[in-house]
Amino acid sequence: MAICGLFLASFLALFSLAQSFGRGNGWSNAHATFYGGADASGTMGGACGYGNLYVQGYGTSTTALSTALFNNGLTCGACFEIRCINDRKWCLPRSIVVTATNFCPPNYALPNNNGGWCNPPLRHFDLSEPMFVRIAQRQAGIVPVAYRRVPCRKRGGIRFTINGHSYFNLVLITKVGGAGDVHSVYIKGSRTNWQAMSRNWGQNWQNNNNLNGQSLSFNIMTSNGRSVVCYNVAPASWSFGQTFSGHCQFR
Repeated sequence: MAICGLFLASFLALFSLAQSFGRGNGWSNAHATFYGGADASGTMGGACGYGNLYVQGYGTSTTALSTALFNNGLTCGACFEIRCINDRKWCLPRSIVVTATNFCPPNYALPNNNGGWCNPPLRHFDLSEPMFVRIAQRQAGIVPVAYRRVPCRKRGGIRFTINGHSYFNLVLITKVGGAGDVHSVYIKGSRTNWQAMSRNWGQNWQNNNNLNGQSLSFNIMTSNGRSVVCYNVAPASWSFGQTFSGHCQFR
């Protein structure tokens, strides 16, 4: 009887822990919905500027963030571990890791608890449908979740897509590991000193100097204060519209 009682007490303790998941241990509470269709085709593009998420290496493991989490685009590229909690009917017993690639805009015409899921100050994840159905049944529509920031694990180097024209270099930075969300960028031509870039939108960073005909290096800092220098990412023969993978990455 004592053994049975101990087993029961342990089981109840574990069950209680599972039900209270999201309170402490680095986890916070939010809600999640889904968008983009079963093939996630509707998630392409988005407010982070990543364009085709398959080409950029993000695939379907993505999410849009509400205003409270999006931080005016500075959270683009951050990774979150998410699991469904406190709903026995709809939750599935697993977690997912997704990258922030889009913005879930508020809908002030609807109340926060009935359609205005992304209204401030709510913390909300609008997941790609393939990710949502891994943690909850599709019919649920919306579920309570626990989430936490986790390191982004990316294969290969950080990618740089150079757009714009002379005197306007717009560089999209993708596939960033570690914290994932870039907060500061410096660029250096082979004939210049390091120059600060300003964030234009999402993870597009701009510099207004003519760097044509120079090899380009980048110094990137993420939200956790870590930085990495990517030397000679683009050769002197680079042209606008090209993408280059640097021999650099956050680990």
